[in-house]
Amino acid sequence: MLDQHEMGLDQEYLAGASSFALENDDNDDGIDEQNILPEFKPLTAAEQEQNASKTYTRVNVPQHRLTPLRNTWTQICEPVVSHLGLAIRYNQNLKVVEIMTTPNTIHSNAIQKAHDFCRAFCLGFELRDAIALLRLDDLYIDSFELKDVRVVLTDDNLSRAIGRVAGHGGKTKFTIENATKTRIVIADTFIHILGSYQNIRVAKRALSRLIIGTPPGKIYNQMKNVAARNKQRF
Repeated sequence: MLDQHEMGLDQEYLAGASSFALENDDNDDGIDEQNILPEFKPLTAAEQEQNASKTYTRVNVPQHRLTPLRNTWTQICEPVVSHLGLAIRYNQNLKVVEIMTTPNTIHSNAIQKAHDFCRAFCLGFELRDAIALLRLDDLYIDSFELKDVRVVLTDDNLSRAIGRVAGHGGKTKFTIENATKTRIVIADTFIHILGSYQNIRVAKRALSRLIIGTPPGKIYNQMKNVAARNKQRF
Protein backbone atom coordinates (compact mmCIF):
# COMPACT_ATOMS: atom_id res chain seq x y z
CA MET A 1 0.00 0.00 0.00
CA LEU A 2 1.24 3.47 -0.88
CA ASP A 3 1.07 6.21 1.72
CA GLN A 4 -0.50 9.59 1.03
CA HIS A 5 2.86 11.25 0.41
CA GLU A 6 3.79 8.81 -2.42
CA MET A 7 0.32 9.06 -3.96
CA GLY A 8 0.68 12.82 -4.01
CA LEU A 9 4.02 12.63 -5.82
CA ASP A 10 2.59 10.30 -8.47
CA GLN A 11 -0.34 12.64 -9.14
CA GLU A 12 2.00 15.62 -9.49
CA TYR A 13 4.22 13.65 -11.95
CA LEU A 14 1.24 12.63 -14.11
CA ALA A 15 -0.11 16.17 -14.15
CA GLY A 16 3.25 17.58 -15.19
CA ALA A 17 3.69 14.96 -17.96
CA SER A 18 0.24 15.64 -19.41
CA SER A 19 0.81 19.41 -19.45
CA PHE A 20 4.23 18.91 -21.17
CA ALA A 21 2.64 16.72 -23.85
CA LEU A 22 -0.05 19.32 -24.52
CA GLU A 23 2.55 22.08 -24.90
CA ASN A 24 4.53 19.98 -27.40
CA ASP A 25 1.40 19.27 -29.43
CA ASP A 26 0.66 22.97 -29.64
CA ASN A 27 4.23 23.82 -30.71
CA ASP A 28 4.44 21.03 -33.34
CA ASP A 29 1.46 22.39 -35.30
CA GLY A 30 3.50 25.14 -36.94
CA ILE A 31 6.75 23.15 -37.58
CA ASP A 32 7.42 21.13 -40.73
CA GLU A 33 8.60 17.57 -40.03
CA GLN A 34 11.07 17.67 -42.96
CA ASN A 35 12.96 20.58 -41.36
CA ILE A 36 13.42 18.61 -38.14
CA LEU A 37 15.12 15.59 -39.79
CA PRO A 38 18.94 15.93 -40.05
CA GLU A 39 20.67 15.69 -43.41
CA PHE A 40 23.96 13.78 -43.75
CA LYS A 41 26.17 13.61 -46.83
CA PRO A 42 27.00 10.10 -48.09
CA LEU A 43 30.40 8.78 -47.05
CA THR A 44 33.03 8.00 -49.63
CA ALA A 45 34.77 4.61 -49.80
CA ALA A 46 37.88 6.05 -48.13
CA GLU A 47 35.85 7.51 -45.25
CA GLN A 48 33.99 4.24 -44.75
CA GLU A 49 37.28 2.36 -44.62
CA GLN A 50 38.70 4.80 -42.06
CA ASN A 51 35.66 4.49 -39.81
CA ALA A 52 35.54 0.70 -40.08
CA SER A 53 37.69 -1.60 -38.00
CA LYS A 54 40.68 -3.38 -39.51
CA THR A 55 39.87 -6.44 -41.59
CA TYR A 56 42.10 -9.51 -41.37
CA THR A 57 42.24 -12.74 -43.37
CA ARG A 58 44.44 -15.81 -43.75
CA VAL A 59 45.34 -18.10 -46.64
CA ASN A 60 46.65 -21.60 -45.93
CA VAL A 61 49.79 -22.59 -47.85
CA PRO A 62 50.16 -26.28 -48.78
CA GLN A 63 53.50 -27.98 -48.25
CA HIS A 64 54.28 -28.31 -51.96
CA ARG A 65 53.74 -24.55 -52.53
CA LEU A 66 56.18 -23.32 -49.88
CA THR A 67 59.18 -23.25 -52.22
CA PRO A 68 57.36 -21.40 -55.07
CA LEU A 69 55.99 -18.94 -52.50
CA ARG A 70 59.48 -18.29 -51.15
CA ASN A 71 60.94 -17.77 -54.64
CA THR A 72 58.24 -15.32 -55.79
CA TRP A 73 57.47 -13.60 -52.50
CA THR A 74 58.59 -10.13 -53.63
CA GLN A 75 56.45 -10.38 -56.78
CA ILE A 76 53.45 -11.38 -54.67
CA CYS A 77 53.89 -8.54 -52.16
CA GLU A 78 54.33 -5.78 -54.75
CA PRO A 79 50.75 -5.65 -56.16
CA VAL A 80 49.17 -6.32 -52.77
CA VAL A 81 51.06 -3.51 -51.00
CA SER A 82 51.51 -0.90 -53.74
CA HIS A 83 48.21 -1.20 -55.64
CA LEU A 84 45.77 -2.38 -52.95
CA GLY A 85 47.37 -0.66 -49.96
CA LEU A 86 47.30 -3.77 -47.75
CA ALA A 87 49.77 -5.28 -45.31
CA ILE A 88 50.91 -8.85 -45.99
CA ARG A 89 53.23 -11.28 -44.22
CA TYR A 90 53.98 -15.01 -44.03
CA ASN A 91 53.54 -16.76 -40.67
CA GLN A 92 56.13 -19.54 -40.53
CA ASN A 93 54.65 -21.18 -37.43
CA LEU A 94 51.13 -21.54 -38.84
CA LYS A 95 52.23 -21.76 -42.51
CA VAL A 96 49.67 -19.18 -43.61
CA VAL A 97 49.75 -15.87 -45.48
CA GLU A 98 48.21 -13.11 -43.37
CA ILE A 99 46.63 -10.03 -44.99
CA MET A 100 45.31 -6.96 -43.17
CA THR A 101 43.92 -3.58 -44.14
CA THR A 102 45.84 -0.36 -43.43
CA PRO A 103 45.01 3.38 -43.44
CA ASN A 104 46.24 3.42 -47.07
CA THR A 105 43.53 0.96 -48.15
CA ILE A 106 41.05 2.78 -50.41
CA HIS A 107 38.80 0.12 -51.93
CA SER A 108 36.47 -1.82 -49.64
CA ASN A 109 36.89 -5.08 -51.61
CA ALA A 110 40.70 -4.91 -51.70
CA ILE A 111 41.22 -7.55 -49.03
CA GLN A 112 38.89 -9.98 -50.83
CA LYS A 113 40.84 -9.52 -54.06
CA ALA A 114 44.13 -10.10 -52.25
CA HIS A 115 42.71 -13.23 -50.60
CA ASP A 116 41.60 -14.66 -53.96
CA PHE A 117 44.98 -13.76 -55.50
CA CYS A 118 47.00 -15.56 -52.79
CA ARG A 119 44.60 -18.51 -52.75
CA ALA A 120 44.92 -18.94 -56.52
CA PHE A 121 48.72 -19.02 -56.25
CA CYS A 122 48.60 -21.52 -53.37
CA LEU A 123 46.27 -23.78 -55.36
CA GLY A 124 48.89 -24.06 -58.10
CA PHE A 125 48.11 -21.37 -60.68
CA GLU A 126 50.93 -19.40 -62.28
CA LEU A 127 51.66 -15.98 -60.83
CA ARG A 128 50.73 -14.14 -64.04
CA ASP A 129 47.36 -15.93 -64.08
CA ALA A 130 46.68 -15.22 -60.41
CA ILE A 131 47.42 -11.49 -60.88
CA ALA A 132 44.47 -11.33 -63.30
CA LEU A 133 42.20 -11.70 -60.25
CA LEU A 134 43.45 -8.30 -59.05
CA ARG A 135 42.84 -6.56 -62.37
CA LEU A 136 39.49 -8.03 -63.43
CA ASP A 137 36.29 -8.26 -61.40
CA ASP A 138 34.51 -11.10 -63.22
CA LEU A 139 37.06 -13.87 -62.57
CA TYR A 140 36.41 -16.69 -60.14
CA ILE A 141 37.91 -19.98 -58.95
CA ASP A 142 35.87 -23.18 -58.98
CA SER A 143 37.17 -26.40 -57.43
CA PHE A 144 35.78 -29.92 -57.46
CA GLU A 145 36.96 -33.48 -56.91
CA LEU A 146 36.94 -36.28 -59.45
CA LYS A 147 34.80 -38.41 -57.14
CA ASP A 148 32.13 -35.70 -57.16
CA VAL A 149 31.52 -36.51 -60.82
CA ARG A 150 31.98 -40.26 -60.69
CA VAL A 151 31.77 -41.89 -57.28
CA VAL A 152 33.18 -45.30 -58.27
CA LEU A 153 36.79 -44.28 -58.99
CA THR A 154 39.45 -46.39 -57.33
CA ASP A 155 43.02 -47.42 -58.16
CA ASP A 156 43.37 -47.87 -61.92
CA ASN A 157 40.04 -46.23 -62.74
CA LEU A 158 41.12 -43.08 -60.91
CA SER A 159 44.50 -43.00 -62.67
CA ARG A 160 42.87 -43.43 -66.09
CA ALA A 161 40.39 -40.63 -65.35
CA ILE A 162 43.25 -38.28 -64.45
CA GLY A 163 45.07 -39.34 -67.61
CA ARG A 164 42.04 -38.58 -69.79
CA VAL A 165 41.68 -35.12 -68.22
CA ALA A 166 45.35 -34.24 -68.68
CA GLY A 167 45.95 -35.95 -72.03
CA HIS A 168 49.29 -36.94 -73.55
CA GLY A 169 51.75 -34.25 -72.48
CA GLY A 170 48.86 -32.12 -71.22
CA LYS A 171 47.36 -31.78 -74.70
CA THR A 172 43.72 -32.24 -73.63
CA LYS A 173 44.03 -29.80 -70.75
CA PHE A 174 45.67 -27.15 -72.96
CA THR A 175 42.97 -27.59 -75.60
CA ILE A 176 40.20 -26.96 -73.07
CA GLU A 177 42.08 -23.97 -71.63
CA ASN A 178 42.61 -22.32 -75.01
CA ALA A 179 39.05 -22.94 -76.22
CA THR A 180 37.31 -21.76 -73.05
CA LYS A 181 39.85 -19.05 -72.07
CA THR A 182 40.36 -20.55 -68.63
CA ARG A 183 43.25 -21.95 -66.60
CA ILE A 184 43.08 -25.48 -65.14
CA VAL A 185 45.17 -27.02 -62.36
CA ILE A 186 45.07 -30.76 -61.63
CA ALA A 187 46.20 -31.39 -58.05
CA ASP A 188 45.91 -35.08 -57.18
CA THR A 189 42.16 -35.82 -57.28
CA PHE A 190 41.14 -32.14 -57.23
CA ILE A 191 40.64 -29.88 -60.26
CA HIS A 192 40.74 -26.08 -59.97
CA ILE A 193 39.44 -23.81 -62.75
CA LEU A 194 40.14 -20.07 -63.05
CA GLY A 195 38.04 -17.92 -65.39
CA SER A 196 34.72 -16.18 -65.88
CA TYR A 197 31.48 -17.82 -64.80
CA GLN A 198 30.36 -18.76 -68.31
CA ASN A 199 33.77 -20.12 -69.34
CA ILE A 200 34.12 -22.12 -66.14
CA ARG A 201 30.79 -23.79 -66.80
CA VAL A 202 31.83 -24.84 -70.33
CA ALA A 203 35.22 -26.13 -69.14
CA LYS A 204 33.69 -27.99 -66.21
CA ARG A 205 31.21 -29.73 -68.49
CA ALA A 206 34.03 -30.90 -70.78
CA LEU A 207 36.13 -32.12 -67.85
CA SER A 208 33.15 -33.98 -66.37
CA ARG A 209 32.59 -35.81 -69.66
CA LEU A 210 36.24 -36.86 -69.70
CA ILE A 211 36.02 -38.16 -66.15
CA ILE A 212 32.92 -40.19 -66.98
CA GLY A 213 34.74 -41.86 -69.88
CA THR A 214 34.11 -39.85 -73.05
CA PRO A 215 36.94 -40.28 -75.60
CA PRO A 216 39.19 -37.20 -75.96
CA GLY A 217 38.42 -37.01 -79.69
CA LYS A 218 34.83 -36.00 -79.02
CA ILE A 219 36.00 -33.35 -76.57
CA TYR A 220 38.38 -31.93 -79.22
CA ASN A 221 35.48 -31.52 -81.67
CA GLN A 222 33.37 -29.89 -78.99
CA MET A 223 36.18 -27.45 -78.12
CA LYS A 224 36.56 -26.56 -81.81
CA ASN A 225 32.89 -25.59 -81.91
CA VAL A 226 33.29 -23.55 -78.72
CA ALA A 227 36.30 -21.71 -80.15
CA ALA A 228 34.41 -20.99 -83.40
CA ARG A 229 31.45 -19.55 -81.46
CA ASN A 230 33.78 -17.34 -79.42
CA LYS A 231 35.37 -15.97 -82.61
CA GLN A 232 31.97 -15.11 -84.06
CA ARG A 233 30.91 -13.47 -80.79
CA PHE A 234 33.95 -11.21 -80.56
